[in-house]
Amino acid sequence: MTAKPAAAENDFDVIVVGAGNAGLPCAIEAGSLGLKTLLIEKDTRIGGCLHTTGGHISAAGARRQIQAGITDSVQWHREDIESITKGTHRADIVDVSIEHAADAVDWLDDNGFRFAPETPRIIYGHPPYRVARTYYGPDGGLSLLETFTAMLDKQVAAGHVEVWTDAPLIGFLPSSSPTSVQGIEVLKRGVETTVTAKAIVLATGGFAADAELFAQIEGFPLVSAAHPSDTGDGLVLAREMGAALQGENKFLPTFGGLPHPTTPGRVQWEDRPVLTTPERAPWEIYVNAQGQRWVAEDAESIDTKERALVAQVPDLTFWTVFDDQGRQESVPMVVNWKPEDIDAKANVRAGVYRANTIAELAAMTGIDAQGLANTIEQYNTAVANGNDPEFGREYLPAPIAQAPLYAMKNHGIALLSYAGIDVDVSARVRREDGTVFSNLFAIGEAMGGAATHGHAILSGMTCTPAIVYGRLVARDIAANVR
Repeated sequence: MTAKPAAAENDFDVIVVGAGNAGLPCAIEAGSLGLKTLLIEKDTRIGGCLHTTGGHISAAGARRQIQAGITDSVQWHREDIESITKGTHRADIVDVSIEHAADAVDWLDDNGFRFAPETPRIIYGHPPYRVARTYYGPDGGLSLLETFTAMLDKQVAAGHVEVWTDAPLIGFLPSSSPTSVQGIEVLKRGVETTVTAKAIVLATGGFAADAELFAQIEGFPLVSAAHPSDTGDGLVLAREMGAALQGENKFLPTFGGLPHPTTPGRVQWEDRPVLTTPERAPWEIYVNAQGQRWVAEDAESIDTKERALVAQVPDLTFWTVFDDQGRQESVPMVVNWKPEDIDAKANVRAGVYRANTIAELAAMTGIDAQGLANTIEQYNTAVANGNDPEFGREYLPAPIAQAPLYAMKNHGIALLSYAGIDVDVSARVRREDGTVFSNLFAIGEAMGGAATHGHAILSGMTCTPAIVYGRLVARDIAANVR
């Protein structure tokens, strides 16, 4: 793209691209340090994934944790992360994140963040931390957005930050050096606009709402519950400038979601199946398209199920199969659904099926009929014998035999993308040749979830690093532009 001369009013100290969980604290911090800051957002509203995320933050040694009498340390946090991820995370990025996490929580506290009264707490489902160190607000990500918005408004009113919405990034303005950029091209409310800056921060989120890019990079078909604006714009344009990728082959789906009733490729989060054993003892079996089981359905760790899904079910699609007794006894199979709701939605709502025979159920779902019949027979034998020799399932309450029979279609869900833009420990974008951009940064999910999660899902380690790095990058820029 040919660089165009920028008007003086379109020249800034820093441009932050993306007004979400990483971009907002970055712009707020930059403004508070006196930097002339432009915050751009492609959506018509700020917030990005904060409109959909639970907004969990984890920190050892935050003021509220100390006041609650909880003993903790950054070292314990580090050890917990290493244990859960089995060393698959970026240790340098995680170390920075957790060393500054308590300061980030206290910063939110100082600025009026409404903490849910039960926090800090231990979050279960995925492998938990040893102590209570996770925080969130009563309205999830919207609680963070509430606090960030108030803080941003102060910086805007002071003349330190300018905000453009409906302004997607469409290109970079290269400089004479291959390791720096001089500005960006923005489609500001439909008008191509050139903006220059001393530094540019990509806080553009991930790509878990773009099926083609997701399949290309993560290698799996996409069924998404991510924010619709997570289409990888920053990553695509950074790669055109020579940026490298990190975190490939580490994607771990969130376990199971019913297909959205009207939108292919998405799930309806409000209708999520309850597939974690601590919440509900399973009466069903999980089968793939061949009608075969692939994991112990009563495995306590949801990570065990997620990793088995990735390893053994190439398209991440599976069905929960149960009979009428299971429908009545194992409640709730879906959040906020009663047994009668399953009956009412069967053969009406997408992904919910009911039939009188195995053959009929297989025909409706597309599951291999003989494979399903064989699997149900084998499972019923395991129930009768009190022993599951293939997978070691221990909870075997009853055979699947009482008609009608049911199946609910599930797919591993992408809440975030694990691959992202490669960066050094200061979040400067790293090129494929190993050189580092001097003034181009990537923070939040733009650097990829694997950097802070590894091949796992960690409580608070999406939001926390985004906030920490947002503030640290702003400080870095402030120290180098004057």
